[in-house]
Amino acid sequence: MQLARETIGSELQRFEEIFHDAMQSDVLLLNRIMADIAAHKGKQMRPMFVLLCARLCGAINDGSYRAALLVEMLHTASLVHDDMVDDAMKRRSAFSVNALWKNRVSVMVGDQLFTKGVLLALDNNDPGLLKIYAAAIQQMIEGELLQLTKANKLSFEEKDYYDLINAKTASFLAAACAAGASSACDNPETIRQLHDFGQKVGMAFQLKDDLFDYGNTDIGKPTGNDIKEKKVTLPLIYTVQQAAPVLRKKILHIVKHQHTDKDKVNFVVETVNRSGGLDYATQKMMDYRDEAFRILFTFPPSPTRAALEELVRYTTDRAY
Repeated sequence: MQLARETIGSELQRFEEIFHDAMQSDVLLLNRIMADIAAHKGKQMRPMFVLLCARLCGAINDGSYRAALLVEMLHTASLVHDDMVDDAMKRRSAFSVNALWKNRVSVMVGDQLFTKGVLLALDNNDPGLLKIYAAAIQQMIEGELLQLTKANKLSFEEKDYYDLINAKTASFLAAACAAGASSACDNPETIRQLHDFGQKVGMAFQLKDDLFDYGNTDIGKPTGNDIKEKKVTLPLIYTVQQAAPVLRKKILHIVKHQHTDKDKVNFVVETVNRSGGLDYATQKMMDYRDEAFRILFTFPPSPTRAALEELVRYTTDRAY
């Protein structure tokens, strides 16, 4: 992501300052937790997409910084709540809010971040910005609820998988790109284009994450974890669809009834690797990446476009 950081280096530095100030609180406990969250923040890809899309459409302005701040606050809030729901002890190699402060505080911290984000938009008369992100959050919540309701009735249909990752992941990155564009221009077609661009990148991003679970790279979570949690992803879907009846039956039985058995899970992981499931999912990921490029390359060549291209390539080429 070096080119992206160089292209908007000063803007990212200003964003960091704005983000730090926004995380401050007069409540001592909340201030302590927010400081810990800020100290262990991620790569901040979403704010980078916001700012670069704004630059692509015109100039980065105060509205662009608010759009970037809002996406980071909402994303952080969703992670805090996710860790609580999943009873996760770690987040980015550090203890999660849930691990340190338990469920009650996690709920309030997540709610505080959501509320701060809403007030940020309302206080600056940005109803359009709020509408973009609210629609994405609604999709994310519906995706999570859909996954929960179907937990005991697993789907091995590709369409269901794509619908789910679009709702849970791609919709939010699409909103980030659209929000950045809308902060710098008022052309509905341009905003729609960059929304579609973000959606394609988000699909590729989630496919990459799902590929990690069947690989051998040390990425901070155990291989086969998705199977243990009965999460059906594209490598597994392809394998089940291509398997002979006897093997298919065995895989389905393991995923449904023996997903906590380490040896059984390893068998499924190995079968997915042998079946071509990884290759198939990788190709689909690259197809989404190429669709994102086709949209991006309708914009004139520029350092900003090159930086966005680099970010997209990082999405599919990253090692963790």
